[in-house]
Amino acid sequence: MEQQLKFIDPHIHMTSRTTDDYEAMARAGVVAVIEPSFWLGQPRTQVGSFQDYYSSLVGWEPFRASQFGIRHYCTIGLNSKEANNEALAEQVMELLPLYLFKENVVAIGEIGYDDQTPMEDKYFRMQLELAKTYNMVVQVHTPHRDKKQGTLRSMEVCLEHGLDPEMVVIDHNNEETVKDVLDKGFNAAFTIYPKTKMGNERMVAVVQQYGSERIIVDSSADWGVSDPLAVPKTANLMLRSGIDPEDVKKTCYSNALAVFGKSGKMKESDWEDASGVDQRALFNDNSVLRGQEPRVDEGKIV
Repeated sequence: MEQQLKFIDPHIHMTSRTTDDYEAMARAGVVAVIEPSFWLGQPRTQVGSFQDYYSSLVGWEPFRASQFGIRHYCTIGLNSKEANNEALAEQVMELLPLYLFKENVVAIGEIGYDDQTPMEDKYFRMQLELAKTYNMVVQVHTPHRDKKQGTLRSMEVCLEHGLDPEMVVIDHNNEETVKDVLDKGFNAAFTIYPKTKMGNERMVAVVQQYGSERIIVDSSADWGVSDPLAVPKTANLMLRSGIDPEDVKKTCYSNALAVFGKSGKMKESDWEDASGVDQRALFNDNSVLRGQEPRVDEGKIV
């Protein structure tokens, strides 16, 4: 029997997704996800909402993922949109060190530019200094408007602050930015959205042109129109398009593991050696089941 491919989705906002998504992702071969800190669709107005959100990324959400056989990691940071509220941003910066060393936090992110304002630049630089101080991986959000300029500026600022490009993932790339990112030695991640950013056919063409070194596929699935199965779907399209299976593995699994594994907190053994799902488990006396029959994988000991 042909072995099913394994996938990592290194940029997906599972807080916004349902248990059905977790089940479908697990069936499709997703073994691990990374959830970057991002905005809620409307601005937060109190630092306590950041604290509760970060706490969910290191607590409830890893538990929820585990109930469906998926390992959950996250990145912690002040996102670029909310960096424009200076008074609140100052409070969030004081909060960040409390979370950066939690066991499932593999990078500072997603940080960078949205409208490329002075405030965004200020807090981007401050968080790059945190990453440099603590030798952490950085996950960079590139702007949706004026993308090429914003991407070039993001890399220039990273280099200005002395970061090793191999420790930085530049995300939301497209055909206009990929060559610059790769030429400068950074990791180039691509968000596969159904109708915008990068479609999976375009992603196939990128890999056919540039190969698989330092290229990463993710879904960035969130509360908007997006697809939590974008990584396995793109991988399958790559295979049907004649791309070498080893290149598919690199772009949809190994490359993400290599860079985020630099944190020391994300290892293949985390899922390869896992003991299976036990849905009898509770988190703060809470279960995902709502009274339904628990799944208990064979070999589990009560």
